[in-house]
Amino acid sequence: MAKPLKDVIRDDPKKIFGLNTADANISKAYLSTAFITLLVGGILGLLQGLQRAGLMELPAFLNYYQVLTAHGILLILIFTAAFTIGYLYAGFSHTIGGLLPKVRKMAWTGFGLILVGVVLVVATILFNEASVLYTFYPPMAASPVFYIGLVFVVLGIWSNCFGVFINYNHWRKNHKGQVTPLFAFFTMGIFVLWFFGSLGVTYEVLTLIPWSLGWKETVNVMVSRTLFWSFGHTLVNIWYIVASSAWYVAIPKLIGGRLFSDKLARVVVILLVILNIPGGFHHQIIDPGITESIKFLHVFMSVSIAFPSLMTAFAMFAVMERAGRKHGGKGLFGWLKKLPWGDVRFLAPMIAMIAFIPGGAGGLINTSNQINQVIHNTLWVVGHFHITVGVSVVLTFFGICYYLIPFISKRKLTPQMNKLGIIQTIVWTVGMLLMAGSQHMVGLLGDPRRTSYTTYGDHETALSWIPYEYVMGIGATLLLLGIIIQVYAVFNMMFFAPKGEAEFPIGESEDDALPTPIWTERWSLWIILMLMVVAMAYVVPIVDFVVNGSPGSPPIKTW
Repeated sequence: MAKPLKDVIRDDPKKIFGLNTADANISKAYLSTAFITLLVGGILGLLQGLQRAGLMELPAFLNYYQVLTAHGILLILIFTAAFTIGYLYAGFSHTIGGLLPKVRKMAWTGFGLILVGVVLVVATILFNEASVLYTFYPPMAASPVFYIGLVFVVLGIWSNCFGVFINYNHWRKNHKGQVTPLFAFFTMGIFVLWFFGSLGVTYEVLTLIPWSLGWKETVNVMVSRTLFWSFGHTLVNIWYIVASSAWYVAIPKLIGGRLFSDKLARVVVILLVILNIPGGFHHQIIDPGITESIKFLHVFMSVSIAFPSLMTAFAMFAVMERAGRKHGGKGLFGWLKKLPWGDVRFLAPMIAMIAFIPGGAGGLINTSNQINQVIHNTLWVVGHFHITVGVSVVLTFFGICYYLIPFISKRKLTPQMNKLGIIQTIVWTVGMLLMAGSQHMVGLLGDPRRTSYTTYGDHETALSWIPYEYVMGIGATLLLLGIIIQVYAVFNMMFFAPKGEAEFPIGESEDDALPTPIWTERWSLWIILMLMVVAMAYVVPIVDFVVNGSPGSPPIKTW
């Protein structure tokens, strides 16, 4: 008599995932959405870059701030969310033995909710009713349909969060005394942080709907800004944990090495979950109404994230050195030559990891009270964002595609596609260096962000920015070329590559590694500690904003 499907999944997860098209189709749907969104957002990014450099004029029906808003929402929110869900659900299913039927339904429900939300948000932007940028906080007000669309997006993400929580608890009940596979542990940490980190911004959006409808005369601007950045700060680090899941889990396998320490990786996840949500005020350093002591607390919490990041840097370079020496690397740096630089699955995330070094250093500058006064409203911040997200995160996402897409599609990564991936990685890296590098430099000269092309009456200082803006335009052109190549690669691997078996690389611990302690699985404790730290950082200032706040602001439309 044949075993029930759930028992087969538990006995042989690797085999069943290859057969289980239901789980694979969920990832395909989310990943397809992600890369269609990336293409649209990339085109908008090029238009924005050329307009900013004064190299083109947008048509009358489309203005710079519409493009800027759509570019931010589509790439920062929709592309990253869709990729994260598609990637994590695939690896989660693979490592814990498949998704429960009700979890699949929750994933598809989430997919539908996100699509509805995207349609509503994009429609309002196209009708020029929501040029409020990615941050969308008051006093600028969008159409209520825009905020309702955001609610749908959040509900879709939450549906996926609860799907992971349900499947994780089911696995734990059936595997008492065992530690969760490392990839599934990363997944659990990411969705815990995503759910709790989005509570504040969800409340903010719900208060903005009646305000934008005219049912409520004013809204507390400081509360809204603070709730947004409690999420905005957290979201950036959610992407970082998603990228680091590939660094920790896949890279050791791809380079023929072993995990540095399974326990260390889990401690990094726990620390990032506990420490991440506080820190939002470092985005509000120049805001009035926040005491210096509160700002300092948030700066400290922001900088504290450097500790698990440094642990990651140490662990990853140790893994690579061990693997390189294992394969014959001699001398101080001979091990570098033994790494698989010709494999795009390694090359792309390796460049991403290297980029995280200047990206992290720039983050420390942004977090510093005195230096932030100089660069806060300049293109420096935009350059920093593109280095950290556009290289460290997105280039890791691109590298993941070259094993994830063949795996879920039961196709092969051909040598030709690997070569195309290397070309894409180089094009993307050069484009981002040109664009983000020029943004950093011209930001130090005072070139403002969130601003369309202007010479300020041919002022000498403004005219000195133009050569840097030309370089930004060249970089943006290369980045769109990189996006086109990547989107082609994704859909080729998904639907047209030769049929075959592909591996989802899962690194293994050293043979003499100590067992991973079971206390790392105490998610109830980590969540309680996280909420305590959040309360410490936010309760006092938010109460102060409410009790001693200004009368509030009515909706303002500046376009």
